[in-house]
Amino acid sequence: MMDADNFSSIEIAGNASRKRYHDPISEEMSLSPLDVRSPLIPQEEFYNEPLNETIEMDRDFANWKMPQDQAMYSGDKHKFSFMSHPFILSPATKAQALYYDNRIMMYRERRMNILHSVMMGGSEINPYLRLAIRRDHIIEDALVELEVVVLENPQDRKKQLVVEFDSEQGIDEGGLSKEFFQLIIEEIFNPDYGMFIHCSESHTYWFNPSSYETCAQFTLIGIVLGLAMYNSVILDLHLPSVIYRKLGGKKGNFEDLREFKPSVWNGLNELLNYAGEDMEEVFMQPFQVSYTDLFGSTITVDLKEGGKDILVNQSNKKEYVDLYADFLVNKNVETQFLAFQRGFDLVTSESPVHMLFTARELEMLICGEKEFDFNDLENSTEYDGGYSKETNVVR
Repeated sequence: MMDADNFSSIEIAGNASRKRYHDPISEEMSLSPLDVRSPLIPQEEFYNEPLNETIEMDRDFANWKMPQDQAMYSGDKHKFSFMSHPFILSPATKAQALYYDNRIMMYRERRMNILHSVMMGGSEINPYLRLAIRRDHIIEDALVELEVVVLENPQDRKKQLVVEFDSEQGIDEGGLSKEFFQLIIEEIFNPDYGMFIHCSESHTYWFNPSSYETCAQFTLIGIVLGLAMYNSVILDLHLPSVIYRKLGGKKGNFEDLREFKPSVWNGLNELLNYAGEDMEEVFMQPFQVSYTDLFGSTITVDLKEGGKDILVNQSNKKEYVDLYADFLVNKNVETQFLAFQRGFDLVTSESPVHMLFTARELEMLICGEKEFDFNDLENSTEYDGGYSKETNVVR
C-alpha cells in the first residue's frame, strides 16, 4: 500500500464558496454533470453496472490520489482513474472511495500525533477525537468540546471519533458513537428546542428563521453531519433535499418548494398559470411575504423596495414567484444555514465528497436509502427447490 503521506498533496481548485478537486471535463465545459438539477437522461442511466461490480476501488483510488506532478517526478506514467469521471460510478462504489479517503486521513492524523509526541519528548499521545459527554447535557457538552477542537486543535476533527459517556464503563467500538449521533439528533430536532420547524405536509424539518439559538448551535449541527459521514454513521434525518443542494454550493429556487412546501408551490404555480388580464383584481397580491414567528406573531416583509405598493400582474408574476421562493428557501434562513454549512465544511473541506456525489447521492450517503421498491426486490429473486437464484440486479 502506498504511504499515506502521498495522498496529502492533491491539487484543490476552488470557486467562490466551495473547494473542489480538479476535474478536467468540468473545467473544459465550465459545468459539472453533478450540478444539473433535472438532466435529460437520468443520472442512474450512466452507472456502469459491470464496471461497478468488478472495479478494484483500492487501486483506482490510489491512482486518483497520486498527483500528476508526483508521477512525473518518480518517472511513472500518470495512471487513469475512473474516479475522475464519477458519473459512471454508483453511489455504493463512490461511498467506498470516500471510506478509503476518510480512513487514510484518520491514519495520517494518528501517525502525526504519535510523531509529534515523540518529538516533544513523550508528551501525551491522543490519536483519537475523544468526546466526554453527559447524557443529560449532550448538546452543551458536545458544543463546548467541539468548539475547543475547532479553535485550539482543528486537525483533531480529522481523527477517528471516540465517545465516552460520563460515569459509564465501556470502549467505543462504534456503538457508542452511533448512540451519540442518534441522541444529539433527537435533541436538536425536538420542536421544543426551537431550532427547526416541522413541516407537516412533507414530514421534514426546516430551519427556524426566528430561532434564538446562537450560530454556534447551527454550526454544531453541521459538524455533527460532517463527523457522522466521516465516521461512516447513517443518521435518521428528515431534511428536505434542497439542503443537500445548498451544501453543494447551489441556491434554492421555486422548484425546491414542491418537495417540502407543496401547498405553497401549488399556490405559486396557480398564479404562474393564470392567464387573465384581471390578475391584479383577482389576486390582490402585493410583493410581500408573511410568515409566523416562534411566538405565533405574523411578520410581513417586502420582497423588493416598495413591495407593499406593487401588485402582481402578468408582466411581473415570474419575478414575484422567484423572489418569494428565494426568500423562503435562501434569505429568510441565511444566517442559520451559513452557520450550518460552515460546520459541515469544517469537517469535509478536504474531502472529495462534493466532487463525487450529487445532492441526491449525498442525501443517501448521510441518511441511507429511504425508498425501497419491494416489487423490484420480489421480482429479482426466483425460488427453486429451496435455494434462490438471482435473475435481475436490484437497484
